[in-house]
Amino acid sequence: HTYHIFAIRVQDPRGRAFLAAYLHGQGIQTAVRYPVPCHLQLPMQGKHGSFPEAEAWCREVLNLPVYETMTDDAVEYVAEHVNRWAKGRMS
Repeated sequence: HTYHIFAIRVQDPRGRAFLAAYLHGQGIQTAVRYPVPCHLQLPMQGKHGSFPEAEAWCREVLNLPVYETMTDDAVEYVAEHVNRWAKGRMS
């Protein structure tokens, strides 16, 4: 299946951890696939701040569920809860 990652960037001050926790409470699994940018991994051993955009993306990207057999209802359920969180209407 070609679709194996559906990534969103969470630039909200509450942070991606809060969105991930909210979605987990709704039964929606999320993941952080690339938490450390390449220039900060051991072979590179670069300095923090060298690539600020890469560092920001690694702090802010959250992967939502996507898989071959995902139903339209499941897609709508995930989208509905991401939108609720974004609008601050989590209930």
